[in-house]
Amino acid sequence: MKSLSFQVPDQIDLNEYDFKMAMAVKLYETGKISIGQAADIVNLSKSSLIDVMKNYGSSILFGYSADDLKNDLENA
Repeated sequence: MKSLSFQVPDQIDLNEYDFKMAMAVKLYETGKISIGQAADIVNLSKSSLIDVMKNYGSSILFGYSADDLKNDLENA
């Protein structure tokens, strides 16, 4: 895994965990990584990450369209 280093101004209240979560969620939302890869970034299980994602304004259903939901319900 690649390691990156960032400097953040002292007045910004951001810890390493929050930064990793924000990056993992955004990379997942944009389709650049899978939910498993996002979980690895923050050292959580997939199910734990899914539970925590709501605190960062996201969910596992990001990118899941209404048509996809309708089709899934019809096929259930």
